[in-house]
Amino acid sequence: MTHAPGRSGIRWSNWNLLLLIPLVLLVTPIFNRTDPRLFGMPFFYWFQFAGVVPGVLVTSIVYLKTRGAPTTPAPGDEPGVDTLDEGVAR
Repeated sequence: MTHAPGRSGIRWSNWNLLLLIPLVLLVTPIFNRTDPRLFGMPFFYWFQFAGVVPGVLVTSIVYLKTRGAPTTPAPGDEPGVDTLDEGVAR
């Protein structure tokens, strides 16, 4: 598939900014302590465990909001069988 000059195959969406939430949850100074404890488990562990839920939710939301129609190749000449064949003699 060929792209127009100067264009990237990456599509931007503002929904992608939500993915910063799980990244912020991984900043060590936020959870680098032992108190408060939950069921005897230090904060360090239960905070990371609880951070899985928002990470999955945010990732799912971003996926659902950014999935689009399938991309189609640029109009032009369709490659022939010989071009697509990996075993073509050169």
